[in-house]
Amino acid sequence: MIVSLAELIILALIVDWAFRHLSIPGLVGMLLLGVAFGPYFLGIISPDLLAASGDLRLIALIVILLRAGFELSKDTLNRVGGRVLLLSAVPAVIEGAAVTVLGPPLLGLTYMESAVLGSVLAAVSPAVVVPLMIRFIDQGLGAEKGIPTMVLAASAIDDVFVIVVYIVLVGMLTGQSVNVAWQLAGIPLSILLGIGVGLLVGMVLYRMFQRFNPRATKRVLVVLVLSVLLVRVEHLLADWLPFAALIAVMAIGFIILEKNEHMAHEISAKLGKIWVFAEIVLFTMVGAQVDVQVAVEAGLAGALLILAGLVARSIGTWVCLMGSHFTTPERFFVVVAYLPKATVQAAIGGGALVALQAAGMPVRGGEIILAVAVLSILLTAPLGAWAIALVGPRTLQMAPPEFHDARDAALESEGTAP
Repeated sequence: MIVSLAELIILALIVDWAFRHLSIPGLVGMLLLGVAFGPYFLGIISPDLLAASGDLRLIALIVILLRAGFELSKDTLNRVGGRVLLLSAVPAVIEGAAVTVLGPPLLGLTYMESAVLGSVLAAVSPAVVVPLMIRFIDQGLGAEKGIPTMVLAASAIDDVFVIVVYIVLVGMLTGQSVNVAWQLAGIPLSILLGIGVGLLVGMVLYRMFQRFNPRATKRVLVVLVLSVLLVRVEHLLADWLPFAALIAVMAIGFIILEKNEHMAHEISAKLGKIWVFAEIVLFTMVGAQVDVQVAVEAGLAGALLILAGLVARSIGTWVCLMGSHFTTPERFFVVVAYLPKATVQAAIGGGALVALQAAGMPVRGGEIILAVAVLSILLTAPLGAWAIALVGPRTLQMAPPEFHDARDAALESEGTAP
């Protein structure tokens, strides 16, 4: 496994360099590298590495969401908080509704199967969106109005909302007894519980760091370990209590940033170094989950359905931004930033097929759902990432120089704080 990982890292670094020189985000190249070397194409990646890919992708996602949390300032959230809530639900609902209506005529699905497919496609990908938003924040693009912060926060909540709806719909599809009211009530409960637990853990960590003053590297290790344990707690509580662990992970960074901006930027700088490795693991392993043959089976009709869903989603995103202080180009950027799909589709795309098999029901609908989910990754993750990187610098305004002062001071001291 180690040799396979080493080979993948070397190739990913080369691909990243080549794509950046072509003015294409390096993560696009990493995704395509994972697809090419994955088990469904060339099959070069070690089976042991693939077996551990779920845990590796989770750690990488935690790293980037922690960095996102350390960029979620209270002032920024006060400016865009209402838009975050709208963006976390409205575009997903409109896209899911469009797929539900168009699924039967385009793919021959039942309306219930189309609704399940709509819930799968309705999730935006934090794995693709958040790294790009953090890059814009680091560059100061759109940061004064909080646009990247708004997008990264909304994308995380969007996933919680969509996954709960997906669970309800799959249960209804297979005839399971589902308490719809409890599941839907679990959406705000899981988000609020995640925020509350994250704030509590972050406050405890802040006080410990203040009292014992550990080195920056040790602070990062403690934050990472506790974040992983929070995800474990979510799995243990899944049958009894809804809890959004990834929201809690972001809240940890938020409260530390509020209490000590210098400490937060110092930890974020360390996480940025870890991200160099984590980014390679995340995007190559996500790419490795993509079965090109399954995607091809979705055909032109599947591509048309995905496109129609994206159009509906874009309309919903634009509606959420109406009446805001954002300019027309900035609103267009948010629409583009809300298009990529990857991690959630890879995680739940095959769930309906497995559920139908377990229930002894016809599986054709599940196979189509999986095929369209995979195709959505192939079409939207690389193109969406490229579009965000292209549109962002052309539509977002540069923040004033003082925006970088605290971060630059932290970066300077970070070099002397191992």
